[in-house]
Amino acid sequence: MSAAPALHESAGAPATPFAALRGQLHEAAAEFSGGADALEGILLGMVDDVDRAAGERLEIFPVCHHSPASALAMARRLREKQPKVVYLELCEDMAPLLTELRNCRLPVAVQAFASDIEGFPADWAPLSVVAPITEASAEYQAIAYALDTPGVELVLVDRSSDHVFQWDTRHDRAAEADRADEAALHGEAVGVEIGDLRPRFAELEEHLLRHGKVRHWSEWWHQYVEVPLGDSDHDTYRQVMFLIGSLFRRLAPGDGDRVRVDEDRERYMWTRMREHLAATGTDPADCLYVCGAFHAASRVEEFGVDAPTATTGDSGTGGFTISPRTATTWQYGLIPSSHTAIEAQFGLASGSVSIAATQWAKNLKRTRVQPYRLEGQAGTKKPTAAKKTAKTAVRTTATPAAPVMPAGAEDRLSGFLRRPPVVDTLDEAELLGWSVDIVRAARRSGYLASTADAIAVFETSILLAGMRDRAKPTPYDFQDAAVTCIEKDSVPGRRDVRRLVEIMMGGDRIGQVGYDALPPLARDVHDRLAPLALDLQQRGVKRALLDMASEPDLRACSDVLWMLRRLMPPGAARPIMGERGLGERSIQESWDLSLGTHQRALIELGYEGVSLEQVLEQRLRRTAYGAQATAAQVLAAVEDATLYLGGRRLAEELGTRALEVLEAERTVDGAPEVLRRVRGLLAYYRTSEPVLPGWIESFVRTGYAHYCTLLPTAFQDEDATAGQVAAMLGFLFSMEGLALSLGCDRTQLELSVAQSHPKDPAKTALLWAAQVQLGTLSRAELRSRCDELLGNPLVVPSYPRYLSGFVHALEPVPGLADVVVEAVSNAFGRLPDAVLLPWLPVLITTLRSNAAELAPLLIREAGRIFPARLAALDAWVPPWRQAAAPPATRARPHATAPRGAALLPAHPETCDALAELLGSSDGWEPADTAPRHPSLTALHPDTAHAVAALLTAS
Repeated sequence: MSAAPALHESAGAPATPFAALRGQLHEAAAEFSGGADALEGILLGMVDDVDRAAGERLEIFPVCHHSPASALAMARRLREKQPKVVYLELCEDMAPLLTELRNCRLPVAVQAFASDIEGFPADWAPLSVVAPITEASAEYQAIAYALDTPGVELVLVDRSSDHVFQWDTRHDRAAEADRADEAALHGEAVGVEIGDLRPRFAELEEHLLRHGKVRHWSEWWHQYVEVPLGDSDHDTYRQVMFLIGSLFRRLAPGDGDRVRVDEDRERYMWTRMREHLAATGTDPADCLYVCGAFHAASRVEEFGVDAPTATTGDSGTGGFTISPRTATTWQYGLIPSSHTAIEAQFGLASGSVSIAATQWAKNLKRTRVQPYRLEGQAGTKKPTAAKKTAKTAVRTTATPAAPVMPAGAEDRLSGFLRRPPVVDTLDEAELLGWSVDIVRAARRSGYLASTADAIAVFETSILLAGMRDRAKPTPYDFQDAAVTCIEKDSVPGRRDVRRLVEIMMGGDRIGQVGYDALPPLARDVHDRLAPLALDLQQRGVKRALLDMASEPDLRACSDVLWMLRRLMPPGAARPIMGERGLGERSIQESWDLSLGTHQRALIELGYEGVSLEQVLEQRLRRTAYGAQATAAQVLAAVEDATLYLGGRRLAEELGTRALEVLEAERTVDGAPEVLRRVRGLLAYYRTSEPVLPGWIESFVRTGYAHYCTLLPTAFQDEDATAGQVAAMLGFLFSMEGLALSLGCDRTQLELSVAQSHPKDPAKTALLWAAQVQLGTLSRAELRSRCDELLGNPLVVPSYPRYLSGFVHALEPVPGLADVVVEAVSNAFGRLPDAVLLPWLPVLITTLRSNAAELAPLLIREAGRIFPARLAALDAWVPPWRQAAAPPATRARPHATAPRGAALLPAHPETCDALAELLGSSDGWEPADTAPRHPSLTALHPDTAHAVAALLTAS
């Protein structure tokens, strides 16, 4: 800033086109700031920036992204100048994609994607860069002109996608963190802001909004830049945009990282342009450089084609050094974008891009400027033969435009700044149409709007515009008036009035990528689903009906749909009828498909592979071999590999990985999921395979020993829940037969249970259930312990937790269902109301939160035990009371033998068959003859009575 005052000190200095403007600004700075050098330096520095950019031999065209005024000025200038080379501020590695824009319906976004990264931090993966393009943007006009005009070369000069993240690494990723946040609706991509023009100085933006009587930046730009520049000439447009870019640049906060990134981008672009000019020998006067106004008013030394030469590579002695790209493999494609996504990326107000599209159409109609559109692009009108002939004639016979006058031969900026605002007359017909349309839309959305509301909106719009010093209401004034007059206390439908105005002004237009521009995977999906005879490119929900019984060829379509359901977001492929599980295949299916709506997700799948099967296999491997993978997650990957990919190669590989992960686990958090997955896989392999795969046998054997080792610790660990311990016991007991056949020792389980000493009531109940299953605790002793709990007033408040443990015990020991029903019934029968009523809510909430999935088993058992009719309840005796025989009956050993002991004499054929197998031919003696030897049951009746008691108890 110190050199700025010297510009007007020398009276003998050659006059410049902006000498008068410098003098006026110098006087203004002296008057308003008392001669402050800082303000004078800023004002005169802005003029210097304009003078420097306007005087560059290579014409610079400053733009603002998605600005109708910029697009209109670009279309005019291209037809006047007819440049041979167009330099565009866009990632240079995205150039091959631009020809595919003719196969798309705008808006779309050019995307660079990398999943396997090298040279960047691993936690950054996947990397993504997007650059949205709309028809109402100057960049699209330049692209369409260059691609459809013979002999014109389009050169992208901005840093590559790889350098975007290289510089993030260099500047600790702080320089563009805000850009990553603003790209939320484009996924995790970093948004490349072509022509970003917004003040970074918060106080400046607040000042502009307050004095402009507007609410947000988009409205200020529309009112004070878009409308005044809509009908301006080329020189005025350039100088005003240069001035705005310089203002925002000089008042930007002093963030060193952000400033360095901006300046490095400018050095990068000028380096690429000088390299191209040197390689091709093109005259700079035949070129056009399209960039954001923020970068057009650059102050770097490398600015201009006559600046010092830069170098490309790691080493160099002079100029700017461009580092080589990393070894990261980048993939490129076009993804659908939308007005909402663009507004989120650039921090614009909701509906501003739709309003800009409407303004673009009005500008074209008013000025009759013919815009450039890619031939054959979807959504554009096809010109007639006569128009084509005339257009070709204009191109071939047009005289070359006069060269641009150097050094800004005429000062248009002073006149523009002194000119009073043009009073735009009120277009009553347009405003009246808006008012009628919004009332009609409001009535369709449930509002009680009428003609009186339309009149009120009309008058209020004019009133608000007058209060804000505007001769004509803007769309934002109309939006405020509609909200004020129509929206009352509540919103009756899904959309409020503000959203209705946005829709009326153009809505959230969503682009589409054509079939020819899709990646191979997306085209393969559409080809494989072609037998469904549905237009899957179209947005919306399509219903697909698959009858595999009559059309077996549709099974391939079913496989594709199930994989899409697994890989894509919910809603892209949603099954209505039919299911797919291990060993289950539907013969009829019904699907709701919205692949056109989720086209972006389908395209990004194509960056991961060339087929759905390859992408699914890669994702399953990534899940299984991830650093945070658990045994349950790897088993889920095994199940998905079996379901969707078939074959045993991948399933066996992932199963072996599950075994390794299980051995490394030291907690039991995933035990319930492991138990469920292993049970399902075992049931599938036992019914569909001749022998069990080796990996699952090893998994069962290792899991048996693993959970036996962790069991005592889990019983005492406060962080381990009763459900997790129950799942461990369920694995041990349900897999016991297979584990013992594979060489495991049951003694390990017995020792593990014996070493368990839980303190939690629920885990104590689980331990008792495990002891019953192992035979170290009888059912009678378990019933006795439950009775003792109910008889102890100190334990009764925690009895619901014991019951929760018993309910969880139904997972490993389902045969205890009758004991659990008995325990609950005794509690309700014995506890008084004063204890039971406060205790009942605790029981219900405990069972609901801890054992809700096992409650149906308990309910079924209770339904089997209790009487089905109310009349039978009075005479009903619980079975646990019937089983207790009178003591006197057991005290008479010489009484009539019970039924259990009389089975052998009554049915001797069984013993005869067994005797024949053992090699004895003697039969039973007649009943009336005394036996030659006393029978064992007569000599030892206690054994028979004990067996009978066990059979009766079970």
